[in-house]
Amino acid sequence: MNIKKIMVPTDFSPSSEAAMVLAASLARDCGATILVVHVEEIPLATGGAEFLYSIPEPNTQELRQMLSKIVPKDPAVPCEHRLLAGDAAEAIVRTAEAEHIDMIVIGTHGRTGLSRLLMGSVAEAVVRRASCPVLTMKQPVKETAGN
Repeated sequence: MNIKKIMVPTDFSPSSEAAMVLAASLARDCGATILVVHVEEIPLATGGAEFLYSIPEPNTQELRQMLSKIVPKDPAVPCEHRLLAGDAAEAIVRTAEAEHIDMIVIGTHGRTGLSRLLMGSVAEAVVRRASCPVLTMKQPVKETAGN
């Protein structure tokens, strides 16, 4: 497999950080470029009676700053950043196709049962829809004091 461009979607979680470390290692070994993306969810508006309630919009400038700080530890690995908007899985897959991504490395929170049913799984949707290989990275296990 010839890997020249690796996408790393991030939600700024520990599992996303672990995915970035793995992607950077792969990129270094393959001579690939990393594309780090974050998807800004479009705010939902819900109405009831005469009132309209909306989820506060995220600060886009703050998201851009956070995104720009996610870089490989090895400065020799080329890295680009994109802030996307919309449904996370859909935006990731659409961008992967448009950017001719060879592999996606994505963190997963490892939710099961009811929380997975209610929260959904962006990683699972990306695995199902992406036309390129997708490598999932489980949330790192926390070390206990005795280990």
